[in-house]
Amino acid sequence: MKLTVAALLFAACAISALGQAQTSTPPTSAATTTAAQNATPVKDPVSTALRMMLSIRQKNILSAIDAMPAEKFSYKPTADQMTFGHLVVHIIESNDNFCAKAADVPAPKAEEVKDTDSKDKLAAAAKTSFDFCADALGKMTDAKLGDSVELFGGKQYPRATAALVVASAWADHYGTAAMYLRLNNILPPSAQPKK
Repeated sequence: MKLTVAALLFAACAISALGQAQTSTPPTSAATTTAAQNATPVKDPVSTALRMMLSIRQKNILSAIDAMPAEKFSYKPTADQMTFGHLVVHIIESNDNFCAKAADVPAPKAEEVKDTDSKDKLAAAAKTSFDFCADALGKMTDAKLGDSVELFGGKQYPRATAALVVASAWADHYGTAAMYLRLNNILPPSAQPKK
């Protein structure tokens, strides 16, 4: 029952990402070909959906990081909330951990970053974490999604949980970044007028 609910959540995230991808792509013969290909069964539907979601989420999150001025990386809306810099560190750690777990590959040995590091260093590390996810998820298949994997303080979960968590984390992280931008009178990337 838990896996079924998780699968439904993942499907909802995938449909959202696909909807965004379809509305941002002008109708072309390539888009028509992709739509025709999507009408046939996909070999690894969860892995494929996750890879499709990654491209949109990565673009929005990295654009949000880029949009925040360097002097605002210490900004936090309230005393109890994390700074924008801390959010970026959290995104990096989340990507490295959950993409590794979902794809059954080792997490990267990346240089540790701190929320007080410069915008340039944090932005570069965030891009590297998304590059790692793209590489890891590029090798991922659905074959191991039922395997047990350690998450959240040593508890065992199906590997599919890591895929669901990273997909929902991308949406959550972008939503948080967009809120921080708006509170600083900056229009988030996904709200920018289409060019």
